[in-house]
Amino acid sequence: MKITILGPAHPYRGGLASIMEIMARTFAARGDRVDIKTFTLQYPALLFPGKSQTLETPPPEDLRICRCVNTVNPLNWLRVGRRIRRERPDFVLMKYWTPFMAPCFGTIARIARRNGHTKVLCQIDNVEPHERHATDRAFNRYYLRAVDGFVYMSEQVHQELAAYTSAPALFSPHPLFENFGERVERSEACVRLGLDPRNRYVLFFGLIRDYKGLDLLIDAWGLLKRSGRFAGRKLLVAGEFYAPKERFVRQIAENGLQGEVLLHDYFIPDEQVKYFFSAADFVVQPYRTATQSGVTQIAYQFCTPMVVTDVGGLPEIVPDGRVGYVCPPTAEGVAEAVARMYEPGALERFGLNCLEERKRFSWEEMCNRVTELYRIVSER
Repeated sequence: MKITILGPAHPYRGGLASIMEIMARTFAARGDRVDIKTFTLQYPALLFPGKSQTLETPPPEDLRICRCVNTVNPLNWLRVGRRIRRERPDFVLMKYWTPFMAPCFGTIARIARRNGHTKVLCQIDNVEPHERHATDRAFNRYYLRAVDGFVYMSEQVHQELAAYTSAPALFSPHPLFENFGERVERSEACVRLGLDPRNRYVLFFGLIRDYKGLDLLIDAWGLLKRSGRFAGRKLLVAGEFYAPKERFVRQIAENGLQGEVLLHDYFIPDEQVKYFFSAADFVVQPYRTATQSGVTQIAYQFCTPMVVTDVGGLPEIVPDGRVGYVCPPTAEGVAEAVARMYEPGALERFGLNCLEERKRFSWEEMCNRVTELYRIVSER
C-alpha cells in the first residue's frame, strides 16, 4: 500500500515522534511505500513549556520525512491537504493527542479525502486532554468527525471517542519502545548516571506535568522516610519540568527530603533512557488522570516493575499483583504500594512476569490493526 503518516517525527523529540517513526519502519518492512509528513512548526514558542522542541541529531537515513506542516497557518493546511489529495495514498495515518492539533489536522483530513480514494485513519492517544480548555470540545468535534476510523489504546479513550463519532474503532495496546535498546547491568547504569550503587533507587520518569502526580509521590516518600523503613533508598526523578519546578523543590524541603530526591531535570535523550530504567528497582506512575502511558511500555521494554495509580487505562496495561501494584491516587496509597514492592521476592517475581506480559505489545500487531481498520473503512 501507499501510506502517508502525518504527525511528529525527526527533528521533533519525544515518544510521539518515536512512535510514528517505528510505525513507518514496520510498514516499510512489510513492503508498503511510506512517507512521513511532519512539522515545520509544531507549537508556537509561547505555548511550549519546555526548553526545546527539536533534536540536534541528523535525520534517520531509512525514512522519508518531509517537514511541511505548520499547525498555526491555515493557508499551509490547505496546501498540505491538496498535496496529499494529489499524491493519493491509500490512507493517511494521523497521530492525535491534543485538541490544539484539531484545526490543522481536521482541515488537512477533509481536503485529502476529496480525491475519493484516500482514507484518513487515526492512532489516538487522548480525546479529552489532561489539561482542559474552553475550545476542547469544539476542536475535537471538528477533527474527529473528519476521520474514517480509529485505533485506540485504552477503553477510556474508546468511551470518550463514542461521544463524538460512530466511525469504526479498533483496540491495540501501546507497543514497546524497542528503540531505547536493552537493559544493562545495574552497576554500569549507576556509573553512567553518577549514582552510588550502594543505594537503591525508585524512578519517576517523563515530562513533569501537574496531572502526573509527582507531588503525590514526594509526599508519599516523606511518609516512608518518616516511618524509618527507607534508609539507603532514593527517589530518582528524571524528566524536564513542564510545571513550575520551584513548587516541587519547596515540597521536597518541607518533607525534609534534600538529598533523598535526586533531580535529573532535563529532557532525557534516547540513548540515556536505558540507564535510568536499569538503575531503578521499579518505576512509579502516581498519575491523577491518564489514558495510557508510554512510560509503562518503556518499563516493559526493560522488565522494570511498576507502581501505577488506579486511573484511566493504566490498570489495563499493568495487572495488579503481577508486574507491580495498582494503588489509589493518594500519597498514602502510593506510599503503601511502594513499601510493598520491597517485600521479600516481590521485585524478582514482578521482573520475571514482565517478560511474559510484554509479549502482548508489538509494533507488528499495531500495524496489523491499522491495516484491518483500513479494510473495514474501505468496505463501508
